[in-house]
Amino acid sequence: MIVDLMLLAASFAVILIGALVFTNAVEWLGQRLSIGEGAVGSLLAAVGTAMPESLIPLVAILGGSAGAEDVAIGAIVGAPFLLGTLAMALVGIAAVAFVQRRDQDRKLEIHGPTVRRDLVVFLAFFSGALALGLVGSDEIRIGAAILFVLGYGTYFVRTLKHGGEVQEEDKLGPLFFDRRQGDDPRMVFIVIQFVLGLLAIGGGAHLFVEEATAVAEEIGIEVLILSLVLAPLATELPEKLNSILWIRQGKDALALGNITGAMVFQSTIPVAFGLAFTEWDLDKFAVLSMALGLGGGVVAFITLAHRRRFGTVSIVIWLALYLAFLAYVLVAA
Repeated sequence: MIVDLMLLAASFAVILIGALVFTNAVEWLGQRLSIGEGAVGSLLAAVGTAMPESLIPLVAILGGSAGAEDVAIGAIVGAPFLLGTLAMALVGIAAVAFVQRRDQDRKLEIHGPTVRRDLVVFLAFFSGALALGLVGSDEIRIGAAILFVLGYGTYFVRTLKHGGEVQEEDKLGPLFFDRRQGDDPRMVFIVIQFVLGLLAIGGGAHLFVEEATAVAEEIGIEVLILSLVLAPLATELPEKLNSILWIRQGKDALALGNITGAMVFQSTIPVAFGLAFTEWDLDKFAVLSMALGLGGGVVAFITLAHRRRFGTVSIVIWLALYLAFLAYVLVAA
């Protein structure tokens, strides 16, 4: 147990270092590719950090072990739920905690159209995924899986074209992997740092999952709780340290895009995989997590797209939604 806890702490340190390296590289990559700041957060950062945990359902299904489908569905629906509740709450808390460092106070300097598009797409597709789990037939699910993939492709193109202003070079910190005099790092070093930062985050998250699973098994936690609660918590949340780092620096478009973009990705591509390769039979826990995740998405839409300011009420609601689900799982499992 002690060794597992030490490795758990070490994995978190690796994730933090990877996040620092990755956020620095992704800003430079977006600037060099002339991608708007909103699109950098919603596409480059969000998809990059969401990719490792998206492999969990794939590995579970291909493994074909007992309970694999439950693990896959739990991981698929658990990630968007976590992003729409706890991750939003933690970024809001960070904005309040670092308010003295932020020139904009609690106000959010974001690209409104990108955030609105992210949340509308998330609410539409995740609602569809929930409906298909309640009433969908095999034929409908296969067709829907194709539509989900095409839908994300359309979203990707539109976000890339309409992602806001390109971040100014003088607002970027020096690239960690190119410490030459001047602020003009070479593209090859930007790409290397981007890849290594992503590998560090993914590797650290993988170790985190292994050790969290080991600790959970020693404590005696059931597979259901592991798949719906611990797996998303261990894979999604550490990687969203990027958003906390960006919110601390006042780079709200990157911070929030990293979460809302991941919500879109997780509610389309992994869900499409689940629709195509599982029975998509949602139990009461999956249905509740999806309903609460949609509730968190609605609160995010009101908070981010309209008020553009983190309020105490929004943070409390996000926390309450997550804790309500956690309490229900612990009592009813």
